[in-house]
Amino acid sequence: MATVQPYLNFPGTTEEAFTFYQSVFGGEFQAMQRFKDTPEGDKLSEEEQEMIMHVALPIGPHTLLMATDALPSMGFTLTPGNNFSLTLITESKEEAERLFSALSAGGQVTMPLADAFWGDYFGMLTDPYGIQWMISYDYNQKA
Repeated sequence: MATVQPYLNFPGTTEEAFTFYQSVFGGEFQAMQRFKDTPEGDKLSEEEQEMIMHVALPIGPHTLLMATDALPSMGFTLTPGNNFSLTLITESKEEAERLFSALSAGGQVTMPLADAFWGDYFGMLTDPYGIQWMISYDYNQKA
């Protein structure tokens, strides 16, 4: 069965926020990727290239706190209520497809399920009740 992980969106303050969260929860970042390190990073301003595309901090044995800087130049506008998503980490590609299809019925697909450049099968949607979801299957996960 899928696990649920919180995913936060920040207006350019992700690194500051996660330095704070690391001081609270301890541990080491599992991931810290900047926009400059993405395939489209060279199309962004120098300031945006240094912002955080993805960060993950383990905060327990089964929970990752994750986040990104939501860039207005990429079409994001943060308002209270859209600054987080629930991420489902699935055990199979089929489970990802089933959950994505069920949650998006009557809602809105914002990124169809597809192979992502970081190696996961990934998609995003907003369900009929306005909750944002990210569905992810890691092809390289340990069995």
